[in-house]
Amino acid sequence: MTRTIPATLLAALAITGSLFAADVKSSGARLTSYVNIPLWEDGKVPLSQGDGPLDKPFLTVFAPPENKRNGTAMIVAPGGSNIMLMYGAEGMDIAEKLNDWGVTAFVLTYRLSPRYNAAARALDGKRAIQLVRSHAAEWKLDPKRIGISGYSAGSEIARNMPSTAADSNSADPIDREDPKPNYLVLVYSVGRPAPGEQLKDFPPTFLLSAAADRGPSTANAQLFLDMLRAGANPELHIYQKGRHGFGAAYGSSEFGDWMSRLQGWMKVGGFLPEAR
Repeated sequence: MTRTIPATLLAALAITGSLFAADVKSSGARLTSYVNIPLWEDGKVPLSQGDGPLDKPFLTVFAPPENKRNGTAMIVAPGGSNIMLMYGAEGMDIAEKLNDWGVTAFVLTYRLSPRYNAAARALDGKRAIQLVRSHAAEWKLDPKRIGISGYSAGSEIARNMPSTAADSNSADPIDREDPKPNYLVLVYSVGRPAPGEQLKDFPPTFLLSAAADRGPSTANAQLFLDMLRAGANPELHIYQKGRHGFGAAYGSSEFGDWMSRLQGWMKVGGFLPEAR
């Protein structure tokens, strides 16, 4: 069953996230699973429409045991039509499988419509990558193996990330970090192109959908061709049966092996080394 995180629970998670704010800034901070990390300090969230819990985007940490971590990180942007978050099947379930591979996952709780638009969500995705990269050394992550995956609506955030740039003049050191992902995963949606998008600059990209989900599958196939022509490095999987929103797809006879295919792709691309 797909689990949806309601607004009331999102609010509770956002409130608890503020408890970790001081730790994130401190040198030598350790990653602790199920802790929420605010993307910005209170009062500094760009394009903010208020000061409530749902105005404060954050990351939730899912960390493998220390002896299993391999230095790879993935930000996970669940879908939900931009009005809610499918936090279970497209968030926690994905993160826990990544942990099995030694990958440290950060599930992104981003700002939702109608209160916020795509511009705010793009900033949330950018800041998420910059925040993780800024703490790579103390969290024992490889800054060259930080990726982002987007599911349905979350793919719009993910697709925007290769077109972002750091602000070298910012007083905030996190804003000066490189926001571009080292690898990109787009699941049953390719999202919308960012202004000035250059497909040749995209990192290795994994595209996945089910054929019965015709809109995303057609878009995936087209983006695959466009990326190849541009000189990028995509990989495309379209299952012959299936639907939209299958998430981790545990136990599915139709597409239950898709995460194993992702694992293989990450190994081939050098993003999934053996655990130390």
